[in-house]
Amino acid sequence: MSETIYKILPAAAWEEAKRQGVYDGAPVDLADGFIHFSAAAQVRETAAKHFAGQAGLVLVGFDPASFTPDLKWEVSRGGALFPHLYAQLFPDVALSETSLPLGADGLHVFPADIP
Repeated sequence: MSETIYKILPAAAWEEAKRQGVYDGAPVDLADGFIHFSAAAQVRETAAKHFAGQAGLVLVGFDPASFTPDLKWEVSRGGALFPHLYAQLFPDVALSETSLPLGADGLHVFPADIP
């Protein structure tokens, strides 16, 4: 699997990670022992399920090859394979970062290239 993978997180946490040069994960990541990502086709559902109504988020894109061999595609929600990083995340390998505002309908507004 070589498509871009995405991490959704609070913009403040991403800015701090960039200042520190490393991101160890959100509380859920730390509890699960890996950093959760979503493929492009999964990221809207991830936002709706885990970040509903939350403002101030950022969508950060990564090349999965940047994380070899620490990235594993594992069965998760609904039996789908999700990317999980079993290592620290270094912000300097990010391909993109985009704010993820809430629309008038209360749903996150994604970039046009996200299905």
